[in-house]
Amino acid sequence: MRFEMRARANARVIGPPRSERERWQREYERWLRIGDLVVIAAAVGVAHVIRFGGSANPPLAISLPLEVRYTAVSALLALVWVACLTGAGTRSPRIFGNGTEEYRRLLSATVTLFGLIAILSLIFRFDIARGYLAIALPLGLAGLFAQRWWWRRWLTRQRLLGTCEIRVLVVGSPDAAAAMVAAFSRDPGSGYQVVGVCTPEAIGPGLTVGKHTIPVVGDDRSVLAAVRYTQADTVSVTATDDLGPADFRRMAWELDQIGVELIVAPGLVDISGTRLTHRLVASMPMLHVGKPQYDRARSIGKAVFDLVFALTAVTMLAPVLLMIAAAVKLTSAGPVFYLSERIGRSGEPFAMIKFRSMYTDADKHIEKLIAEQGGNPVFFKIKNDPRVTAVGRVIRKYSLDELPQFFNVLRGEMSVVGPRPQVQREVDSYDGVMRRRLLVKPGLTGLWQVSGRSNLSPEDSMDLDLSYVENWSMVLDLMLVARTVGAVLRGEGAY
Repeated sequence: MRFEMRARANARVIGPPRSERERWQREYERWLRIGDLVVIAAAVGVAHVIRFGGSANPPLAISLPLEVRYTAVSALLALVWVACLTGAGTRSPRIFGNGTEEYRRLLSATVTLFGLIAILSLIFRFDIARGYLAIALPLGLAGLFAQRWWWRRWLTRQRLLGTCEIRVLVVGSPDAAAAMVAAFSRDPGSGYQVVGVCTPEAIGPGLTVGKHTIPVVGDDRSVLAAVRYTQADTVSVTATDDLGPADFRRMAWELDQIGVELIVAPGLVDISGTRLTHRLVASMPMLHVGKPQYDRARSIGKAVFDLVFALTAVTMLAPVLLMIAAAVKLTSAGPVFYLSERIGRSGEPFAMIKFRSMYTDADKHIEKLIAEQGGNPVFFKIKNDPRVTAVGRVIRKYSLDELPQFFNVLRGEMSVVGPRPQVQREVDSYDGVMRRRLLVKPGLTGLWQVSGRSNLSPEDSMDLDLSYVENWSMVLDLMLVARTVGAVLRGEGAY
């Protein structure tokens, strides 16, 4: 029985694609393989030319009687490098276009290969030119990263245009299914298109999540029929009381026969990968969720990073700060800076520094504007705010009005990255969950600023801030700083 199942799995790999997903994934994988070969061949070739000259082909220093020249070494290195990338699963469909796993596998496979070369050179006593390897390794790795980045951007664009998508059927209780649909909709670049929902009792004709209504196409016992009806190529199962271990096994067998993938989501939300570890207990997969990272977000390492980054930014941006200050002062009456009382860590108030972008009487109209917009004080912002000056519109669009907050960072009141500070009226509306934002210093930029900025709903903004608070890491801070630069330059979602 096991032999038959393995033979069937192998037949699926070499046989014709059984769905549109398999077709485009194979095509994408083929282009990645070609790109890897071109990049590696170019890196090895450039290393050969730089180290030995254009036409030189010296022999490898080796104790064996045969002579091996560096042309053969370069060709062999390129082929083995490509093979190592294949063996490490760097072109697996499961890592296409999302997360850092693809880059981690590229780095791991490359470092392993060059480490193996070093070990073999010691064992078999052949002396390969260090300069040759010192050029090929970083050049090839940088080229591989750049090529994969380009292909990721291409794939994201295709998905936003409605191609290269993964058609998903969500199975689970109404609440859990709604949470999964919301997660997929927040990340359209991931390519998951929910085409139907199966709930235990098939309640109602559709499941409404935000602005989307997903049809309910059956219950969790009619998944196979729902797959055929919706032409889904992936089934995502989340929390449901009706499906046991035997049901999952049978479902996996049935879906495998028709080329449909199965995803099982544990129902956890806003938990970073760094807090998750998995293991098997009596053949049952289990996830261990690490505790929230509140203490690490208050670490000395983060404080040192804030200080160094803020000092560097203020030094480099000094001419820009002076020009903005002059523009604000010369175009409207009032001070250059606007000091706004905000609430910091542990509920302590502080004066947040901004370039003034509004008229001096702006605060007198805030209550009226809030009432006109529905009375929600949390993350209150409106487009075409009548209180904003002409210069203010420009500096707000590109977030230049926020630059003086680097001085708040130097004073220890803010961090470079963190939840955005809010005013007292917003903090007064917090419930017990929302108050967890106050466990860390507020930031000059944060997770929701690079995920849509002012275009996000207050609920989504709050969820992203809470996710940052619980899942902090230095790597996350560095990624958010890099993404902030792109978001600011595009000027999207700010007003």
